[in-house]
Amino acid sequence: MSEQEQSGSVYMRRIRSFVKREGRLTKGQASALERLMPVWGITAPAKGQHIEMAELFECEAPVTLEIGFGMGHSLVAMAKAAPERNFIGVEVHRPGVGACLMEAEQQGVANLRVIEFDAVEVLEQWLSDACLDRVQIFFPDPWHKTKHHKRRLIQPDFVQLLRRKMQPGGVLHLATDWENYAEHMLEVMLAASGYENLSADNTYIPRPDERPLTKFEQRGHRLGHGVWDLQFKVVS
Repeated sequence: MSEQEQSGSVYMRRIRSFVKREGRLTKGQASALERLMPVWGITAPAKGQHIEMAELFECEAPVTLEIGFGMGHSLVAMAKAAPERNFIGVEVHRPGVGACLMEAEQQGVANLRVIEFDAVEVLEQWLSDACLDRVQIFFPDPWHKTKHHKRRLIQPDFVQLLRRKMQPGGVLHLATDWENYAEHMLEVMLAASGYENLSADNTYIPRPDERPLTKFEQRGHRLGHGVWDLQFKVVS
């Protein structure tokens, strides 16, 4: 048994933040990756070191981390709408990373950086404790089959890892369009130590204005599908 397994981190190493689904890059996405990743991409720090946020962004500002930003449209919109904050997006889908970089360039967004890597390893190895002001995870894979629920990203160990990386008062914002996953998220978060539910009735919140309404979500509303938002504040 490895030292890492002996340390009790087996579960965290088994759960990953993604399912690798490679798609074909467009010419624009490929060009953006080649031109912009050296500028706006973040690579792994040296072993035993962490990302220095003030150095990375060349300023002191609260940092929002988004895990699994898809094609990046809402992340870019949020970064553009909040120039007083800095944003980091983590995604493993290369076309999505390329699309996000294209959009950021077109929108003239300078307060955004991207990481093409597994978010669990980024959190564990790349980020220092208490370096984040907010974490947002919108529409993660619901793993809707019961036998696959153990693969869901929002699990007790994972949200405690997030808590360690957030400053006191930091906010974790989750959203899903699967009611069963929403119930699972709420159950996990209510049982998690160190968090306080920002919902008035200790359940869900209305979609905050700062989270853009996606085309996918708009279509879901027209079809009568629900979307559930949760926000929990780090209190200890």
